[in-house]
Order: sequence, then C-alpha cells, then structure tokens
Amino acid sequence: MTQIDFKHPSAVYFIGIGGISMSGLAEILLQGGFTVAGSDWKASALTERLAADGALIHIGEQKAENITPESGIVVYTAAVHPDNPEFARAKELGLPMMTRAELLGQIMKNYGEAIAISGTHGKTTTTSMVTEIFMKAQTDPTVSVGAILPSIGGNIRLGGQDTFITEACEYTNSFLAFFPTVAAILNISEDHLDFFKDLEDIRHSFQRFAALVPETGTLVINGEIERLSELTDGLDCQVVTFGIQGEELDYRAQLCGAEGENRFTIYRGGQQWCTLTIRVPGVHNVMNALAAAAVADRCGIPTEFVVKGLEEFTGAERRFEHKGNMNGITIVDDYAHHPDEIRATLKAAAGMNYRKVWCVFQPHTYTRTKALLPEFIEALSHADEVILAKIYAAREADIYGVSSADIAEGLEAMGKKAVYLETFEEIEDYIIHNVIHGELLITMGAGDVVKVGENLLKR
Repeated sequence: MTQIDFKHPSAVYFIGIGGISMSGLAEILLQGGFTVAGSDWKASALTERLAADGALIHIGEQKAENITPESGIVVYTAAVHPDNPEFARAKELGLPMMTRAELLGQIMKNYGEAIAISGTHGKTTTTSMVTEIFMKAQTDPTVSVGAILPSIGGNIRLGGQDTFITEACEYTNSFLAFFPTVAAILNISEDHLDFFKDLEDIRHSFQRFAALVPETGTLVINGEIERLSELTDGLDCQVVTFGIQGEELDYRAQLCGAEGENRFTIYRGGQQWCTLTIRVPGVHNVMNALAAAAVADRCGIPTEFVVKGLEEFTGAERRFEHKGNMNGITIVDDYAHHPDEIRATLKAAAGMNYRKVWCVFQPHTYTRTKALLPEFIEALSHADEVILAKIYAAREADIYGVSSADIAEGLEAMGKKAVYLETFEEIEDYIIHNVIHGELLITMGAGDVVKVGENLLKR
C-alpha cells in the first residue's frame, strides 16, 4: 500500500475533490503543507474554499491531461471506475494511488486518540455530537464529518494532534483501512446490497472493524444488536455497551420527558449519571446521544461538558434540518434514505403536534430500492401522505426493473395516500395545491430532493 510521509509533505491529487469527505481530507493535507490539486464535475462552496486555501481545482470533465508525472499521489473514491480518464492516466504513468479510506486511515495514525463512529445509520449525527462535546471541553479536536456542521463552519475542523474524530463508513469495507483507538458501532442492518451479499456479510464486516481496535482501546457498541457476542467475543479491547433496553448495559438511557420532549436520564454502570434534554427529535437521536456520551466519557471528558455539548447540539445539515416556513407550512429536510432511518424520522415527526406529516421521498439507488422495497413501503407508511420522486440513480444504471411508482402502489395497497410524480416541478405544484397551514413537509433522501423545499421557499 502507498504510504504518505506527513513529515515530508509532497503533491497529492484528488479525483472528485468536491465530495464531502474528500474535500475535508484535502483541507487537512493543505494545512499540513502538502501541494493539493484535484477535479470535480461542478464547482461548489467546498471546491471554492479549497481553491481559496491554495488548491488547484479542475472543474468540469475529468481529463487525462489533468494528471501529470508531478501530480504525486492520486486519491480516489469507490465511485471512480477504472475507465475514468484521470484514473487510467495515473495508472499509465505508474503514479502511487490510494483510496479515500486508505488516506483517512493514514491520517488517523498521526493523532493520539482516533475516534471512529460507524453504523448503518446515525454516523453523521453522532460524530457531530461527539464533536460538540469535545469542543465544549476545549480539547481542540480535528474533525472530519459527512455533512456541514454549523458550529465548525463546514465539514472539517482543523485542530491539534491530540484527537481526531471521524465517521467510519462500511460501504466497500472502507472502514477496514482505519486505525481507531476508540470505535463506536451504532447499529447494523441491511444496506449497500450492491456491495454486500446479505446481512451476515455486513455483520462480518463490522466484526472485522471492531477487531481493529487495539488492546489499549475501547469499542462502544449498541448492546441491543442481535447476537452481540458474535461481534465482540475474542476482542482484545475493552467493550462498552449502550442502549435503552437492558439493566446490564454499561450506559442506559431512560426517557423521562413530556410528550414531544427528548429528555432522558443516563445510567452509567447501573448508577444514575446525568439527566439532559436534546434539541433533535426522536428516540433514534436519544440512542445517538447516548453513544456520543459513552465515547466522550471513556475518553475522559468531564460530565458537565458531555451534558452541555449534547444539550446545545442543534443538528447537522440535512439531518431534520429546518429549512423555513411557507404560508404556515413548516419545511424540513432530512438525509434519511434507509428504511430504518425513514421510520425513525417519521415517528419522531408524528410526535411533534403538526396537523399532518407529508413526506416527499426520493429513493437512493435502484439496488437499494429493489432489495428493500417492502421495508421502504412500511417505513413510509408512518407519514400521513407521501409524494414519491424518481429514484436518484447515483452510480447506477436503470436496469433493475424497479421504480418509485412501486412504492406508491404498495402504500396505496395499505390504504395510505401516496402519489408518484416525475419531476420536481410537478411535486412543487402538487404541494402548493394540497399542503396547508399547520402541516409539516419533510423532503427526504440522499439525492437532490432538498431542492424541492428550497424551490418552494423561493416562490
């Protein structure tokens, strides 16, 4: 594997430098004195920020001539295929190459404490919560998070060398290239079935990730995961559990707030530890906060900063993000794109005393939609009315014989109100004529469905 010498900065080229994770890693290298260049299909606030900091950015078609013998180490993501002109040119020139995950793993080794937050869902929110706690404690962490976090003014925070906080994604086994000293596993469920064979394959990947934590480190894991011992038996590190169900859990949350209030008491080692109220809705966010609290506590953060960080956390971009109000309609955007995430978000919304909850859902990838079609239908049934947008293809071709209309038909068969509309313009017109004062509209999905709410607010 290619190795980067952080004591002797050199040139690094990023294929797809505008991605939320890639841009953050490029920023870290720029701070470390590296010469950074890269390409992306379109300009964004992230690429503009990198350019302002000294990176050379190629916007538009990714061309072979962008890669030269002086490009140095070439970094790429799972979305880059071998026929990509820049990738092919780098191979032709024999340049050293590494994946985004391999680079992130090497960066982690430069910090005293490397905290990696994994799980099928909840990674971004929990990583953001951990960040808020560490910042409240003035520990000056370096952070790489998969969304824009308002409190750090972006997706990256360049801090000291003591603590590095990052998400750890399981897709293509990326997190197996990491070197965590503290790792968290929030949950495990079926996803990314274009890469993994089935749930057992996914569990095996998380088991391998857990085994990366050294003997001196700590694994913080959801104690409600089925067949937990299969994941934890034989590990050299300390294993710490969290959850809501089970007196034997090391960290347990007990809900104690009024309806619609996310207030809970945390029990540590069976003893009452602290009581707090978080601003982000849903029991799933109680679990995220509990995991963040356990991680911070095991890293020695005083209780007062754990509570302060969680109570003042207002959410990351596209995580139940309040976008605005239109004629008395509240518009929220959420990144949920897996049935478990959708169900949790809609259940949280249902407890917020709106007259009706509308969900505009854009499925993400054909493979996920086809593999989890019944689960999507059930999860979306927790909204009062559902509007389906076209599937966001991402890296895939439309060859799987599945459509958003299949979800709409499934919901209608359950007696739920659902409609499938081809374009965002049709969706926006439908909303204007059907959603009324006092109702909640959630745009939901990992694609570009956020534009629907933003367009409505501009009208």
